[in-house]
Amino acid sequence: MRKQVRQWARWWSIVVITAGLNHGAASAEIDRFEPMDVFDLEYANYPQVSPDGTRVLYIRRSFDVMRDASRASLWLVDLETDEHKPLIADFGSYGWPTWNHKGTQVAYTTANRRRHQIRVLDLEYGRSALIADLPTAPGWLAFSSDDQTLAFTRSVAAEKESPLYKAPKRPKGAKWAATARVIDSVRYQFDGRGIVSPSFAHIFVVPAEGGTPMQLTVGDFQNNGPLIWQPDGDGLIFSSNRDPNWALQTFESDLYSVAIGSRVLTQLTDFSGREYAPELSQDGTQLLYLTEASQRATYRPSRLWLQSLNNGERRPLGETLDISIEAASWSSQDRKVSILYDERGQRKLAELSLKGKLKVLTDAVGGTTLGRPYLSGQFDYQSGTHAVTLARPDRPADLAIIQAGKLRQVTRLNEDLLGRKTLGAVQEVTYTSDFDGTEIHGFYLTPPDFDPSQQYPMILEVHGGPHLAYGKFFSAEMQLMAASGYIVFFDNYRGSASYGEAFALLLQGKYASREDFRDHMSGVDHMIKKGFVDPQNLFVSGGSAGGIAAAYAIGLTDRFNAAVAAKPVINWISKTLTADSYVYQINHQFSGPPWEQFEEYWQRSPLSLMANVVTPTMLLTGEEDRRTPISETEQFYQALKLKGVDAVMVRLPGSSHGIAGRPSRLLSKVGHTLAWFDRYRKTADLDGDRGGITGALNSADDIVPAQDLPDTPDTLLDGEAAAADFLDIESASSDVQSSGRISLIF
Repeated sequence: MRKQVRQWARWWSIVVITAGLNHGAASAEIDRFEPMDVFDLEYANYPQVSPDGTRVLYIRRSFDVMRDASRASLWLVDLETDEHKPLIADFGSYGWPTWNHKGTQVAYTTANRRRHQIRVLDLEYGRSALIADLPTAPGWLAFSSDDQTLAFTRSVAAEKESPLYKAPKRPKGAKWAATARVIDSVRYQFDGRGIVSPSFAHIFVVPAEGGTPMQLTVGDFQNNGPLIWQPDGDGLIFSSNRDPNWALQTFESDLYSVAIGSRVLTQLTDFSGREYAPELSQDGTQLLYLTEASQRATYRPSRLWLQSLNNGERRPLGETLDISIEAASWSSQDRKVSILYDERGQRKLAELSLKGKLKVLTDAVGGTTLGRPYLSGQFDYQSGTHAVTLARPDRPADLAIIQAGKLRQVTRLNEDLLGRKTLGAVQEVTYTSDFDGTEIHGFYLTPPDFDPSQQYPMILEVHGGPHLAYGKFFSAEMQLMAASGYIVFFDNYRGSASYGEAFALLLQGKYASREDFRDHMSGVDHMIKKGFVDPQNLFVSGGSAGGIAAAYAIGLTDRFNAAVAAKPVINWISKTLTADSYVYQINHQFSGPPWEQFEEYWQRSPLSLMANVVTPTMLLTGEEDRRTPISETEQFYQALKLKGVDAVMVRLPGSSHGIAGRPSRLLSKVGHTLAWFDRYRKTADLDGDRGGITGALNSADDIVPAQDLPDTPDTLLDGEAAAADFLDIESASSDVQSSGRISLIF
């Protein structure tokens, strides 16, 4: 499935040369990471341990260079023999791999010609059987305890109402305009999906041997997994907000059980905020779940609770820990809980005893976002075996296991490619912000042939969120920048996740601001003092919330030679009332709606600083973006032109917020960024030492326009892949009813 024939070579060579990604004479000395290498990257995702703990099933992600698309195949590792083999690895994409309790079968999802299927693979005979053929994508597969029934969720279209207006009958052969589309729902648009007709996620069961699915839940509500079977097989536990006004609420949901026979619902929790991700103890008496508060705040850490199903009493677990728990699972025969959490730019897997004692198993979970080095990664546990996605600074995620407290890496998916490459090296840095002395933690990536006695141009790359975080992980985008001779500095400024609740809330109600700006600039000055950063060649870039930061920064300083603001918000007044995330942001980010708090919205808007801007600026946004609509980009572009500031607008046709969600778009994003920076870079006599970067470009014609394949979807066909785009994490869904945690704007 590796090393596809490299078509498009001639086209990409134009992008590479124009963007300054060629390396001159220096390229003969070292083998750098190159643009077309992105198509050959792979990584492990979604590990699932067999019930007896001896095998691990996982999704192996790769790319198809001819279709400019990602694909997901299913692979199996035998931990006793180290045999590593494909289960299903062809040109399709597959998701939600789920073991039965006997460990003899695996259920999974796939799609074909706009139909979606659940299939079951018999591991002994190697044959796959169709279980259900469905009109919409299934998810959250779960076998009953006797393996006779499969539960799943899928979206069901709402009943159509009578039309508001009925047009007269058109004459035979007449060609009239398209029928008007009438919208009256609160949540009518979603980034990556566009304007959608109302639909609701419902729970179904189907015989594991195949048959007719039976719908268990009804009503205009979103019913979300994971789906947890009760031990007797008579019911399923799930999460839902069944308040009639749910569409105008954000972090509100409760846990319910639904009886298989009678379809009667029983409410298990009734607390303020969101209860989700249930896990049931083996004896069926203790319910483990995560919670998020519903207060008016953009950052709300996820907490862990344990509740008795006998008497309803509950208590927190790990309440003294200043962390947000990303996932939790029973382990050690229900004596402990395995938890995944982020701390200081690392994702950690630990075991938490029921008395609150924490034991870290590994701090190297991650590597499942290839574009930029965001915190990411998953784990699974069964019968004494933990499986994790293992992160390294110079490799995407591999599969690793932990048994008896010892970690062992079991795949090396990219050695054939990256083992012969010289990559940039990631270093950590800590400094204090000159705003108030707050400690800021960050990283910087050096060019492959880095010489500390020389000076290099530096890019300040600002992460999105802002309640996300970068870490010491592999990043295809940053490696391409480093291969072009740039130092890339990326800090986890105030507001970033993984540094505790108080640190995250330092930006509550004030993003962007002079405070986080000074965090960035203090880091820039700290890097300059190291002696190998050229203070005459400073650049700034960022996407989404990072794009806001870049646009805000150039309204406060002229120290950057050039800026690239990808998918930014420029005017919070217009953004909140045009984007898909309006309910969330007005309820949590600001103290009221824009017509009541106009000045608050304006103060946070980069457009309010427009009079100060002199920095040459590139704006780069998808034309189908509904998270930070392209109208935001257009406002800033037109303002820059009116002011006479050098500016270009790069529009990506067919792209939503995840502008790097396909390999060619990732290369287009990085190529355009470097071409813009090269134009405004002050040249010196050290180009060869810096990696042979080309000199400044001469005209706007040197910028290669975005090129995209027509009518190809950005997301994979399976439900699991649609939840998050692994090349561009900022494309994650804003639908808090169906997704996990959501940050400010991504």
